[in-house]
Amino acid sequence: MDQAETLRNIIKLQNQRTVTNARVITVTSGKGGVGKSNTSINLALQFQKMGKKVIILDADFGLANVEVMFGVIPKYNMGDLIFNGMDIKDIITEGPEGVGFISGGSGIAKLVNLDKDQVKNLVGKLSQLEEFADVIIIDTGAGISPAVMEFILASPETVLVTTPEPTSITDSYALLKALSMTDSYDSYVNKVKMLANRVSNEKEGRNLYEKLNSVVTKFLNIKMEYLGHVVYDDNMTKAVMSQKPVTIMYPHSPASRCYENIVSTLETGHAVSQNAGVRSFFRNVFSRKMKNGD
Repeated sequence: MDQAETLRNIIKLQNQRTVTNARVITVTSGKGGVGKSNTSINLALQFQKMGKKVIILDADFGLANVEVMFGVIPKYNMGDLIFNGMDIKDIITEGPEGVGFISGGSGIAKLVNLDKDQVKNLVGKLSQLEEFADVIIIDTGAGISPAVMEFILASPETVLVTTPEPTSITDSYALLKALSMTDSYDSYVNKVKMLANRVSNEKEGRNLYEKLNSVVTKFLNIKMEYLGHVVYDDNMTKAVMSQKPVTIMYPHSPASRCYENIVSTLETGHAVSQNAGVRSFFRNVFSRKMKNGD
């Protein structure tokens, strides 16, 4: 093979490696204990079954639910990316079925203290996730906190996990109220999709959505969509106790079929051209620091 042919092959390979924008989905909840992290994991696994490459960013730095449910202890976390000079590929841990995940660790908590140069460096590194994933799922902390709000405001798609418990409904409303009072919130840019979790059937899921959406529509400037429901399933409890996702341990269970339906709904009508990409997402997360340099 002559030098010119070698060069042509290199250029051809580079053209084939054109990276498209990854889809970023943030999963959040108004309170803990409603199945938020379970939702993140099982949605990720369903996307993976569809042939997507998926990475979960565990941004719930207080609990590390994702690694517990995967039964895998990560060697590195976001702190190593920020402070120890590691590359993004070094801190991705492989979970079940090839789903990657990044542990936030103490690094997520320290994000607010980064200066402008550190933020730019971090955004550059996180942007490389585009090369490793088609879908990136952000598993936030529960409730209303500055970190949670920043992730939601930066995300074009947010899945709000809510259960029929009165406290879950009121806490979901409180989160949406805080979101609506934020100057940078845009209902056309930041899509909120409610997932009704631990309901008896589709009808109860719809009723839960209608109950919450009626007060949201009346009092808040937020457009909320209904994403779907996940039924209460004893198999879910068994899977959690075994530190295995229900979609792996009981792939034909009622809950697993619900997750499959939800991912199908997320995929229906979604165009790749709608993906803003990872760089855009993280630039939005740190937008004020990028602008002010404080």
